[in-house]
Amino acid sequence: MVSRKSGAKAADPPAPKKAKKKVRTLSRRNLSLAWSTIRGRKGGFAAVLIAVAVGSAVITACGVLLETGIGSGVPAERYHRAAVVVGGYQSMPVEGDTDPRLSERVRLPADTVAKVAAVKGVESAVGDVSVRMTVLKKDSVLDGPSVYGHGWSASVLAPFTLRSGTWPRAADDVVLDSDIAQRAGVAPGDTLTLVTGSKPGSYRVSGIAEPAATLDRQSAVFFTDDQAARLYGTSGKIDAVGVLAAKGTDAGDLADRIKKAVPGVVTYTGDDRSDVETLDVGQMRSFVIEVASTFGATMILLVIIVVAGTLALSVQQRRRELALLRAVGATPRQVLRMIGGEAVLVGTIGAVLGAIPGILLAMLLHTVFAAAGALPPGFSLVITPLPVLFAVLICVLAARIGGWLAARRAAKVSAVEALGEVAVEPKKLGWFRLWLGVLLVAVGLAAAIVLPIALPGESAIEGAASSALVLVIAVGLLGPRLFGGVATLLGRGPGGVTRFLAIANSRARARRLSAATTPLIMAVTMASAQLFSGTTLAATAHDQASDGVIADHVVTSDSAGISPDLAEALRSIPGVRTVGPVARTSTILTWPDGDSIQYRVSTAQGVDPAAVPDTMNLDVLRGDLSGLTGSTVALSRLVAGTVGVDVDGRVDVHLGDGTAVKAKVVAIYENGLGFGDVTLPHDMVLAHTTDHLDQWLLVNSDPEADLSAALKTYPTMSVRDAGAVTAAPTDDAGHSRISLVLNAILLGYLAIAVVNTLVMATISRRREFALLRLVGTRTSQVRSMMRQEAGLIVLCAVVVGTIAALPSLIGMSYAIRHSVFPSIPPLAYLGIVLAAAVIAWPAVMLPARIALRPPAVEAITRPE
Repeated sequence: MVSRKSGAKAADPPAPKKAKKKVRTLSRRNLSLAWSTIRGRKGGFAAVLIAVAVGSAVITACGVLLETGIGSGVPAERYHRAAVVVGGYQSMPVEGDTDPRLSERVRLPADTVAKVAAVKGVESAVGDVSVRMTVLKKDSVLDGPSVYGHGWSASVLAPFTLRSGTWPRAADDVVLDSDIAQRAGVAPGDTLTLVTGSKPGSYRVSGIAEPAATLDRQSAVFFTDDQAARLYGTSGKIDAVGVLAAKGTDAGDLADRIKKAVPGVVTYTGDDRSDVETLDVGQMRSFVIEVASTFGATMILLVIIVVAGTLALSVQQRRRELALLRAVGATPRQVLRMIGGEAVLVGTIGAVLGAIPGILLAMLLHTVFAAAGALPPGFSLVITPLPVLFAVLICVLAARIGGWLAARRAAKVSAVEALGEVAVEPKKLGWFRLWLGVLLVAVGLAAAIVLPIALPGESAIEGAASSALVLVIAVGLLGPRLFGGVATLLGRGPGGVTRFLAIANSRARARRLSAATTPLIMAVTMASAQLFSGTTLAATAHDQASDGVIADHVVTSDSAGISPDLAEALRSIPGVRTVGPVARTSTILTWPDGDSIQYRVSTAQGVDPAAVPDTMNLDVLRGDLSGLTGSTVALSRLVAGTVGVDVDGRVDVHLGDGTAVKAKVVAIYENGLGFGDVTLPHDMVLAHTTDHLDQWLLVNSDPEADLSAALKTYPTMSVRDAGAVTAAPTDDAGHSRISLVLNAILLGYLAIAVVNTLVMATISRRREFALLRLVGTRTSQVRSMMRQEAGLIVLCAVVVGTIAALPSLIGMSYAIRHSVFPSIPPLAYLGIVLAAAVIAWPAVMLPARIALRPPAVEAITRPE
């Protein structure tokens, strides 16, 4: 029988277990431990701090440029007084994507002026037209901003105030802005020659006008309204409507009312008014947004890779410390949390420290771009806290990911294994890392070799270009095997004691040296891929243009362009057999892709199909250019493959001013880089350009034909040889400068990462150097050993980096021009090799000299 007491005891429930308190990576205790470790290893964490800080600065600068492109502008000049400017929509609407910018002016019907004037709150509405002009001073083109002609009624939009003389009353009267009058050296009553297209005209200066706002981007001349309309040449159309608001009317409210009352127009207020004045402002804004976002994404990926590699090197150098922690009872989770806390702390400090320099870098880039002409004058910089916060978040996340990746192996091994590994690095790579690296090598080679053969159009080029980054990641994973293999290969040759030590050390410390060398390999690979892909494109475009022009002469212009009727005038010259006018523009091709619409902006030319056989060779692959009339188009091989269309198919072509044409494809040709990816009938292109002018006239003639004599009455025209035809521009000079500067920053960041890791890897070898000296190695021999190691690092980086870049370059070259030989200028490649040596050699030798300064007995007793 069980007593009540004992029964009660038996019935009592077991005491509940005390819940184990969960320790998080960012807990106060863990962060305190991480901070103590950082303070004890300032030198080791300094490299991580630098990598994060520089990355944060560059990402912040990209964010500031992106915000600048979205929200910035330049003050209105000619429309300074207009509260609202009404214009066309200068982009092509694309659902679910960024609207691409149109290259030509979108005009409005002339009756828009009356419709806008009828809106409540409008004091007056003034229609404006702009005509590109060229001013001659002593038969030479006057330097300075582009010159635009307007009707005198539009002068109130600035406003322009007559400083001297009178407004224009006759067809041959003109009023100049004060700046152009000063540069041309004319006054009221003088005669001035103005060229419209290629036609010179003599005008009497009736007055000089002073604008309310300084004209930095343009110069203005004013005619009578009737004369401006005649020169404009487009009946029933205007460029824009300037609106003067009634007293007390808010510009924003007025813009909304106009937009509702007049469908199909766009209203511009504030700095956006400058987008209507000159089209380059809006085009540059779109370009800045595109470049900043693309470059920023690339930098984020690089920062993650570099920070992860630097943290991995830091963790490798602490194997003894981590092994001791595991031996005294630290769990893998505790090691992970500690390293994670260290990464978060260092990442946060570095990200915050890099934010202010990032803003300064953005200001510097803004200044450089403006000075180089890549940004219009007055394009202001927008600085808000958002880019800083984003950069800090990205860099902290990169550090956290890098810390987790670096700590995984150190946390997983047992205490016994950890203590056994402190002296010698493990020789084998983890199976997952090894097979992932091998898989990425296969993927990279397939992207470079298979895709250019299997895929059509630009997909082949993009696939080949992606292989360089894939192979760089593979190199990072297989680095110890590659570095050890190079060391083994070099070790087979004869050499002295220092050579033996350098090779033996490189093989024994392959993991550490490969981690330090990976950024240098990345720099060599990316520099080679970017530089030589550009040289291959440029060389191909040049060859196609120079070989494709078969005309005897090329007539070019020093002004805005060539008047279309000049071609007919040249045809009447005895001995001239063929005159082929060429008009240039930009088009947007659209095509369906599943449920979405894809688009591509392409350089285009308008040609006379009857003149093409005697003036240019587009290397037609399929079809016939003689059918290039009406709503037809010829496409380059690359673009036809991208769009997925062939001869007799149809493609949606949006002309320079946005006009949509469902065009039938009549030919596919090869020389798209030289002449443009889209070829259209000449009249179609000319009708939808802003200035209605040709760029070149290609002329075939007998030797006795005297073109120069026929062009004497056209002072801006000149006769040149076939080399005057330049390759179809994919970017203008300003865009190229921006890309060049941003690529230099990217490679500069990689150079900093290279120096960072090599210094970190070398300075941590004080005890090793001391031990070598204590066993009898002379200091000079240790230095010689380090020189050979530095040479091995440079050699490995150049060889592996070049091999990683070559498949991409070969694949791109094949996709572009069906040749496996990319254009690699020897001097440019030598420059990359020398740059790798200049960066890596001092980063190894200077820390080695510093590490060798203390006596060996003192150095070996110092902590690692």
